[in-house]
Amino acid sequence: MNKTILNAALMLDRSKSYRRTKSFVNTLLNDYNYPYKKYLDIFIIFLIITSIMILVYGVKHPVPHWMERYDLYFVTFVFLAEYLARLWVHNDFHKLIIDEYKKSYFLRRAFDPWRALREGIAGKVRYTLTPFAIIDLMAILPAYRPLAILRIFVLFRFFKLLRYTKNIKQFIEVMANKRFELYTLLFLLIFVVLSAGIAIFVLEEQLNENINNPFDAIYWAMVTIATVGYGDISPVTAGGRIISMAVMLMGITMISFMTSVIVSAFSEKLHELKENRLVEMINKNREFLVVCGYGQMTKMFLRQMGNRNYNYIILDNDIQRVSQAIKNGYNAIYDDASRHETLVKFNAQFAKITVLCLTNSDIENIYITLNAKSISPNVKVIARVNNNAMVSKFKRAGADYLLRPIHAANSMMLMAISYPSMYKVIHAILTGKDIAIVDEVLVEANGGLEGRRIDEIDFKEKRILFIGIQGAQSDTFVFNPPMQTVLKAGDVIVVMGMQLSIDYFREYYRGSKRR
Repeated sequence: MNKTILNAALMLDRSKSYRRTKSFVNTLLNDYNYPYKKYLDIFIIFLIITSIMILVYGVKHPVPHWMERYDLYFVTFVFLAEYLARLWVHNDFHKLIIDEYKKSYFLRRAFDPWRALREGIAGKVRYTLTPFAIIDLMAILPAYRPLAILRIFVLFRFFKLLRYTKNIKQFIEVMANKRFELYTLLFLLIFVVLSAGIAIFVLEEQLNENINNPFDAIYWAMVTIATVGYGDISPVTAGGRIISMAVMLMGITMISFMTSVIVSAFSEKLHELKENRLVEMINKNREFLVVCGYGQMTKMFLRQMGNRNYNYIILDNDIQRVSQAIKNGYNAIYDDASRHETLVKFNAQFAKITVLCLTNSDIENIYITLNAKSISPNVKVIARVNNNAMVSKFKRAGADYLLRPIHAANSMMLMAISYPSMYKVIHAILTGKDIAIVDEVLVEANGGLEGRRIDEIDFKEKRILFIGIQGAQSDTFVFNPPMQTVLKAGDVIVVMGMQLSIDYFREYYRGSKRR
């Protein structure tokens, strides 16, 4: 029996389809960065609202048969399936069984899969006792109409919005961060209400016709401390009125305290919420840049970027530099890009990300490179190198391209001294000033350039200069390749000329296969 359980666990662990399915379900239910989760959230919210409307409508009106079927079968089935799916992805029995087998083998003790099964069941039970799991379970019950009392559980369907409405969930998280202050306020409220209720009951139970039991006195104390003042119960003795004044002053004080707690909580969280919203917005793009460090190189890059439509976000661990970047009109957040928790926020699984490591520290840039590549090897990393002795370390860390500003500055300085005319030409090309600019043209699949030889393309007619090719399957740039070279989809042609000419050339060959 034990061997059969172990073999079943190993079979599930080796099954790619099982792991892929469970990972997909878990991502769909719990990962807010997954682009398709919002559609599930909208669907569930629609079911919640329609089911509540049907149940409320059915209080005084006969519910049409098709509505009952929709609510009883479809909505309930979806809620039940969601509850079971969340229970399924909460933990993995097969992993617990395999871990138990490894421990038993290492410790040379008898393998007991039931220990792992009990641990897994205990984990499932702990999940079912969490507030959201209880709400999910209670939300299934209103569909059973023969028991009218179960309709009260329609409120739990409304509470399910807490899981699927992110703004409400963020409000709860903000309040949770101030739970110590709120618990203190709650205990003080209970103490004052009970003390005032007991005092007014002792003083006026025989004299006030509206106070007949301790509950009436506690009700009066609660209404008074909330400064509502319904007027249905009023003190009739001097002692009772003195207590009323004290309770009213206490109520104003507690309301002021609660307001200050909530305002301070949101003030502290507002900055984080804005940054999270910015990260969510950038994650919606299929391609974007993560610029690490707001220094001189970043400022130069952003100025050179000009009107190019790049989606980007700046990360810096200096709050003053972040404030300056925001003041200058750039998208920036205060965070440490060298931490894994920072870069993992970005959607590397579904987007093409380029990380620019432009901080002044080589060590920090290496850490950023390592973290970026640990998230996904497909992340492109362009790193700044200040010390040439660190080049090999950057390459080992996995940086795709290295920028050596000191080396480039020295080369440009030497060229300015020895070859001043050539310096002016190179400077104009690199800065994109005057006339000459260097740009890339992608050979698109089924486009006008695919399958053509270089000598078949009249660059002179389009008033641009052909420089070379970056092959789709090669990392090597070929300068002035043979004219018989046939262009393939994915190749990159490097050309030089006026921006107008290059744009015209790109659009001209973007269309049909042959022109």
